[in-house]
Amino acid sequence: MLKPKVFLNRKLSERTMTSLEESCEILLWDGVGHCPLEAARQGIAQAEAVLGHYPWSSELMDCAPRLRIIANIGVGFDNVDVAAASRRGIIVTNTPDVLTETTADLTFALLLAAARRLCEAERFVRNGEWTTNRGSEALLGADVHHATLGIIGLGRIGSAVARRATGFDMRVLYYDIVRRPDLEDRHGYEYVNLDTLLGSSDFVSLHVPLCPQTVGLVGQRELGLMKRTAYLINASRGPIVNEPALVEALREKRIAGAGLDVFTIEPAGVDNPLLMMDNVVTLPHVGSATVATRLAMETLAAANVLAHVQGRPPLTPVNPEVLGR
Repeated sequence: MLKPKVFLNRKLSERTMTSLEESCEILLWDGVGHCPLEAARQGIAQAEAVLGHYPWSSELMDCAPRLRIIANIGVGFDNVDVAAASRRGIIVTNTPDVLTETTADLTFALLLAAARRLCEAERFVRNGEWTTNRGSEALLGADVHHATLGIIGLGRIGSAVARRATGFDMRVLYYDIVRRPDLEDRHGYEYVNLDTLLGSSDFVSLHVPLCPQTVGLVGQRELGLMKRTAYLINASRGPIVNEPALVEALREKRIAGAGLDVFTIEPAGVDNPLLMMDNVVTLPHVGSATVATRLAMETLAAANVLAHVQGRPPLTPVNPEVLGR
């Protein structure tokens, strides 16, 4: 009996590859770097399933008449044209939950690094600028303990960040389209409107999905509402922030700084002005980048593929309405 074919745009862990090979024929692009579009077209043409993080566009789906499942590695799925997949009867899955705590760790690390100017301090030491009476005086930062954290989007990751904040005795404000009275009662979080959150917070952390309603959610007006001593933390998606407006606010010192794991265009070019600012901590989209978490993401994505090819519903469908067709 012929095994269903699954296309991978990069090699995964040996454990994941082995689990797939038991039930599937793997079509692997194993080149260096980003999989070229033409290679993706060729790989997907005969595939019933694709597994990996890639721009799964309507154009690519047109090249894949047998495609029935796109198993995205990532909780966000803005890289997948879900509407196009649904029209074609293709199920889309993601990998929620398994990266929540790891991404929350990274978010709080960004917050601490920005507040205490850790990247500046590290460069200060490496560049030989630490002299007898210079160091702490030149690198005064902001306290995190007992400060106010404003969380925009109190979903899985936002809630995990809020839990970490309580360990620092922080006051937690939040804004979301869905109110969470259970968390308010349990942890003392305060629900406020967006403008109040921006004006009251010492740190503003973004945790909303990228969709048409959230593109440019934080722009010139919103940055103008923030305290001059406040920091913006973004470990969600770059386009949620209007990047030119953020650059302007930082240059004019209308906010104190930022911690960014994501950018509007990724990879961020070396000419991006945010990379040249001392008061910005920049990371290359590594929110989920630990060995254990990346393996867990691969494992869940592979489990979704295997469920499909074995005639079972996938574990984490993004468009479950397709399953009834």
